[in-house]
Amino acid sequence: MSNLENRLKIVSFGLALGIATSVAILFLGIVAWLFGWGTDIVNVFGSFYIGYAPSFLGSIIGMIWGFFDGFIGGVIVAWLYNLF
Repeated sequence: MSNLENRLKIVSFGLALGIATSVAILFLGIVAWLFGWGTDIVNVFGSFYIGYAPSFLGSIIGMIWGFFDGFIGGVIVAWLYNLF
């Protein structure tokens, strides 16, 4: 088996992780807004995701931040995986 078969597609992995992160952040924000569960976690994330809060608009803002954070993290992980 050659090394090329085990390589990750960097952008695809970044997109997958970005989408997964954004959905999780959106879900957490909506649940905190509607039911009050996880508001402490949302407030912690809100300290570095500017605008993220337990509200509808805050959840959308957090989702956007989460996508970019997950995308960049996914690109770094895939690049390191391919490097080693």
